[in-house]
Amino acid sequence: MPTNRSTTTGSLLTALCPELRTALTRVGYDADTLLEVLGEDVHAALGRSEPVPVRRAARDAGELGTLIRLLLLGDTLPERDVAAALLPVDIDRAVAAGLLDRAGDTVRAALDLRPLDAGAGTRWILSDLDDSMRRRTLTEDHVLGVGHASLSLLRATPTRKVGSVLDLGTGCGVQAVHAASYANQVTATDVNTRALWLAEATAALNGLDIELLEGSWFEPVAGRRFDQVVANPPFVVGPARIEHTYRDSGLALDGASELVIAQAADLLAPGGTAAMLAAWIHVDGEDWRHRVSSWLPAHGVDAWVVQRDVADPALYVGTWLRDAGLDPRDPAAQARAEQWLDAFTAADVEGIGFGFVYLRAIDAPTELLAEDLTHGFDDPLGDEATRYFERSAWLRAVANDEKLARTSRFVVDPATALERVALPGPDGWTEQVARVHRGDGPRWQHEVDETTISLLAGMRADGLPLYELIELLAVAHGSAEVTTEFAADALSVVAGLVRHGLVRPV
Repeated sequence: MPTNRSTTTGSLLTALCPELRTALTRVGYDADTLLEVLGEDVHAALGRSEPVPVRRAARDAGELGTLIRLLLLGDTLPERDVAAALLPVDIDRAVAAGLLDRAGDTVRAALDLRPLDAGAGTRWILSDLDDSMRRRTLTEDHVLGVGHASLSLLRATPTRKVGSVLDLGTGCGVQAVHAASYANQVTATDVNTRALWLAEATAALNGLDIELLEGSWFEPVAGRRFDQVVANPPFVVGPARIEHTYRDSGLALDGASELVIAQAADLLAPGGTAAMLAAWIHVDGEDWRHRVSSWLPAHGVDAWVVQRDVADPALYVGTWLRDAGLDPRDPAAQARAEQWLDAFTAADVEGIGFGFVYLRAIDAPTELLAEDLTHGFDDPLGDEATRYFERSAWLRAVANDEKLARTSRFVVDPATALERVALPGPDGWTEQVARVHRGDGPRWQHEVDETTISLLAGMRADGLPLYELIELLAVAHGSAEVTTEFAADALSVVAGLVRHGLVRPV
């Protein structure tokens, strides 16, 4: 049976958290103050795992500088300095709780503790120490902190107010803590007991009430439904083994992503949303979109899959070896790389895709849009996902209501621009392509022809309905009436522009 850790009272680390929160607040160990004290350049050096610039800046930062060196750089410091910076925390209790290690009259951090502002003010996140500042090999039950994947999911998660959220595979609890800012109730699960211990302490450190359940995959919440599910599962693609629970599922290749995507919809309340990280293999001769679509149920899901990157197998393996603190030049690491790449070769893997999977529970046949978004953009996808599902729902309504379809008016979104690209030729400039693109959000682009450009030019809030615009275009092209093919082509183009937010109904 799953264990409910939200009622646990015996954790020494959790019991220490009220005093620890007081100390961190008093010293100003928060995201904004750190940036102010370090400055942008040194703060960037911290992100690059370069301790020297950070240590130099911390020397003149008083007690905050002590905590920067202790908690962010992993320096060994005099106990008296740490005791002063952590008042009212008792150092003996901090050592007993596993927060600090003592050696003679010096102490150093035994856990990673860092501030994070994901949009709702500073939250403090406890996790295991990584190898960013000191070389170390990670254990099987290592609890990852706030890494690039975690930050990507934070920025990509919808944050409209909801009743309940499930964080599947919570790890250190960073997604659950984030969810507490927009949900009335948060439940978090993990198979790793150590992860739940740290997630419990993270929740206590931030004064949050989060339900924590121990168990594998969907086991701990069987039969329950949630308004939103977030998941950063152990999606690493490779052989069926578990070396580190935070990344390895024990399922071969992309089996972990398949499992979560296939079953997540069963956890959603009507209208509920899932936001998940996932990875999938690119197999020679197979469209990755077909692979992902085969994981979805036939009914009840509106799915948006956004591929952000495709990695070469060798680069992928090397990246994850380094992530575990291994040197790819080490013989043992090379043996692992051989096994890993052998598994890829046997499965005809030519690349590994990575991205976001969004699901919305609907009472209709499953719909899927899977697309690449590999260009750079500044805005996070969380709000965009919410708007995507709203636009998708509107398109479904139009498809089922002929009157609505015939009377709907549209406007071009103010952020949409028309671009024409021409190249010089023997007779002057020759237009090569015309496209419309969004100037915000994911910055989608659609190539368009002159007919579509004319159609968009006629779209106004007080203008003609779409069907009448199409009729006028048909006349302009020399046709007395709108052919079925002409209308279908025009409607398909408009639907694509609506789905990406370049055009919107009024």
